[in-house]
Amino acid sequence: MSIPLAYSLTRYLAAKQSVDDRALNWQVWQRLLAALPPASAEQPLRILEVGAGIGSMIDRLLAGDVLTHATYTAIDKAPTLMAEARRRLPQWAGERGFQVNEGRQGQLHMRRAGKHITVETETIDVARFIAREHGRRTWDLLIGQAFLDLVDMPTILPGLSSLVRPGGLLYFPTTFDGDTVFQPEGDAELDTTIKDCYHQIIDQRVLEGKPSGDSRAGRRLFAYLRTAGVDVLAVGSSDWVVFAGADGYPGDEAYFLHDIIHTIDLALTRHPHLGAERLSAWVAQRHAQIQQGTLVYMAHQLDVLGRLTAPVGQRQGEKT
Repeated sequence: MSIPLAYSLTRYLAAKQSVDDRALNWQVWQRLLAALPPASAEQPLRILEVGAGIGSMIDRLLAGDVLTHATYTAIDKAPTLMAEARRRLPQWAGERGFQVNEGRQGQLHMRRAGKHITVETETIDVARFIAREHGRRTWDLLIGQAFLDLVDMPTILPGLSSLVRPGGLLYFPTTFDGDTVFQPEGDAELDTTIKDCYHQIIDQRVLEGKPSGDSRAGRRLFAYLRTAGVDVLAVGSSDWVVFAGADGYPGDEAYFLHDIIHTIDLALTRHPHLGAERLSAWVAQRHAQIQQGTLVYMAHQLDVLGRLTAPVGQRQGEKT
């Protein structure tokens, strides 16, 4: 494909879905499924997803036939993404054989023989959501995909843990962990400088006056989970690996790659350790390689599953 004239976060997240499907660590995924408590119409599984984007994780759970009875709360601070999730979910559910009806306050009710899943979406910042819900509601499973590397973990993680019932699960797939690779290698020194500078930008990112990034979030998550009273149950790598086969890049993954290069370009423009001409030449070369189908992109990430320490009397019937 040609270099895009405009970029869209919605399209990026849609293009990323197939990349994530390949990357997710299925041993951690199977451990998650085995640890889920039994659900029924009287006691549905309560799931909270933060940074839910366009709802790709809900689609993945529906496609995997994971849920029988569940209430799924999906939040994201971007109204355009939540609107897109509400648009896409009925179509995805219909493709999985569900009948979909919209309830009060915009809830989506998805029904199939022996199954009833209710999805509620809300546009809200995670810190505001934690402050509002603390002491009011708890969930059986909290999901944050590609999320913790975008926030200040020491501040956010304890609050998120407080929203999980004792004995409940926390699942953080595709958490970035500090390594990015582009092939073919060009100027090795320049490649390393660009990678290091980009990771530095992530680490120094501030949004609304608060730290909002960690390029090594995956490895640091162990210590933060222990501090938050969470036992780690399973961990595995979930690296993104994107390359073109005989028929080119799968799906819309060429766009995904162009968007990655564009994001790096925007982040590093006027960086003091990079000359404008060198960066511009690197960006142009990488875009051209995508057009030629020769660019290979890899990013190291971790999937982490944990359980909030449960006192005596945790939910009966839960699998271990």
